[in-house]
Amino acid sequence: MKRVLITGIFLSIVFPMIGQTFQPANKSASPLTAKLYNNLFKALPEGILFGHQDDLAYGLGWEYIPGKSCVQDAVGEYPAMYGWELGDLELDAVFNLDSVPFQMMKAYIREGYERNGVITISWHANNPVTGKNAWDISGNAVAAIIPGGEKHQLYKTWLDKVANFMLDLKDSKGDFIPVIFRPFHEFTGNWFWWCQNVCTPAEYQALWKFTFDYLTNTKQVHHLLYAYNPEKFESAGQYMLYYPGDDYVDIMSFDFYQYGDPSNNSDFENTLNKRLGILTELAKKHQKLPALAETGFMNIPYPEWFTKKLMKGIGNHQISYIHLWRDGGLVNGSGQHRFAPSQDHFIPVGRDPSFMDFYKLYISNKFIFGNKVRDLKLYQ
Repeated sequence: MKRVLITGIFLSIVFPMIGQTFQPANKSASPLTAKLYNNLFKALPEGILFGHQDDLAYGLGWEYIPGKSCVQDAVGEYPAMYGWELGDLELDAVFNLDSVPFQMMKAYIREGYERNGVITISWHANNPVTGKNAWDISGNAVAAIIPGGEKHQLYKTWLDKVANFMLDLKDSKGDFIPVIFRPFHEFTGNWFWWCQNVCTPAEYQALWKFTFDYLTNTKQVHHLLYAYNPEKFESAGQYMLYYPGDDYVDIMSFDFYQYGDPSNNSDFENTLNKRLGILTELAKKHQKLPALAETGFMNIPYPEWFTKKLMKGIGNHQISYIHLWRDGGLVNGSGQHRFAPSQDHFIPVGRDPSFMDFYKLYISNKFIFGNKVRDLKLYQ
């Protein structure tokens, strides 16, 4: 691991192992999935794939307009990665918890894949004990759904529905579309029913392993790459405490958002730099892809956040992708929050002031958007 000092901040640089072949955790992974995994390793020196949640579905003031994209509105290119959400699928709902119809989501996934984009899917599953949403932490839910738990059979029916959704994701040739699957994320927080305050490391690992084994072996879903994804951590030991093992993980990632007023402190970029340093060293040791799976600053009130905070924190860390969270838009009824700027976004005093800063991120050549990801041919 080479470490360099730039403007007082230590930055870790991960160099891919030249000529090495990387085996997905699923030893029966589909050829397209194995190609994507290895090509993402090869792409590490090329830049960081830029992703956005629900990018094709809606934004501020619009929803479900064919061909429209929040990122494309801003910079003239689609993102390299498209994020989607399965929450409420387990309830047989027509819409996910962000009000996107599941059938429409499948079409958007195919659309992004046809642009050679990478697909990632999270799952804010409802609490299987109480029937309330993912943010209800009561009921010892993880213990209830792992093998031997009172809700284990119910959980298997939920996984059946996840498998059916995934197995319906096929391209025009009939091949399964590879997906980065990111279940049970942010477990080092205290807000989900699978978090550390209501779940032991052994329980979490049992849940992860059963989920992986059931989808892989029982349901024969072979086009998923699995992303392990805590939120806060301050050491390698904390990051690895809930880790289910190399045989069950493909991507090591974490989530990290800006809060507070970034104009009078450097907490965000310093912490991001520190955690990326830990992450990239662990990813190299375990031969996994490193990534920043969720990030952003709600409503972007600090207009230079992208360059002076996000890019500064990333520095020269070599990671596979970053993923901004979703814009509010009409779908959630409020239209009051966003994470990606656009030329179309106006505020009471004029045009969104963060737009030009985001454009500086775009032209920095540090990040990979839709045009370059197409040229990388990640599925070939």
